Amino acid sequence: MTEITVAALQLALSEDMDANIAAVSALVRDAAARGAKVILPPELFEGPYFCQVEDEALFARAQPVERHPAVRAMQALAAELKVFIPTSFFEADGPHHYNSLAMIDDAGQVMGVYRKSHIPDGPGYEEKYYFRPGNTGFKVWPTPYGNIGIGICWDQWYPETARALMLMGADILMFPTAIGSEPYDPGLDTSRMWQRAMVGHSVSNVVPVIAANRIGNENGQNFYGHSFIADEHGDYLASFGTEETGALVATIDLDVVKTHRAGFGFFRDRRPDLYGRLTQDI
Repeated sequence: MTEITVAALQLALSEDMDANIAAVSALVRDAAARGAKVILPPELFEGPYFCQVEDEALFARAQPVERHPAVRAMQALAAELKVFIPTSFFEADGPHHYNSLAMIDDAGQVMGVYRKSHIPDGPGYEEKYYFRPGNTGFKVWPTPYGNIGIGICWDQWYPETARALMLMGADILMFPTAIGSEPYDPGLDTSRMWQRAMVGHSVSNVVPVIAANRIGNENGQNFYGHSFIADEHGDYLASFGTEETGALVATIDLDVVKTHRAGFGFFRDRRPDLYGRLTQDI
């Protein structure tokens, strides 16, 4: 039996970076005390979701991975608690800027950096102004508990992301997120679509999926939470609504997951010879 205990964190975030890091750290400690070994905070938890507007002054928030306060804080915490923490952060790399994730191991070392591949651009989510498309390719990180495949927010809407991570050997998929209301259409609630998109990855790849989102009102935009841990059938093992602050924790038997995946035959019956159109421009 190969078990992995995972956690997803959900909370509101403010302009105070130190307070945000302290709040996330407290939830990491809670999750670790409950047995979690891989703990996922939300996307860009260092501060408010600044991509609501285009403001060149906000580029000053970016830091290289080795100097970023959120990354450094999670490194110290991971080493102390002996846990893995996929840490989302605003990365500066010379003149370039990325929406990135540092995978921090249980010794507090950065295993590597993933840079968000799909960059959205629309009212309230104007990320193309700030971030270059990622140049790292997708990443799967080996841990003693299983291989962790990670995408960032907008990546989660693409079936290609999940399938690529699975073909790279992922045992479990994680998606840190910052998503909420749509400023151009107050009547549009994407929370159900958002959940269904990722649960679809669970079902079509027979893989557990973990999603961590923020909550709260930031400059009139409501971030709707609904963080969850889903099993390989897309059923929720743990979930939050729109207001809860805390850590979701669940244990998954990866041997059972692999048996179910083999039984469904989705990877046996793939036809890559027919999929060339997927890599061509429209």
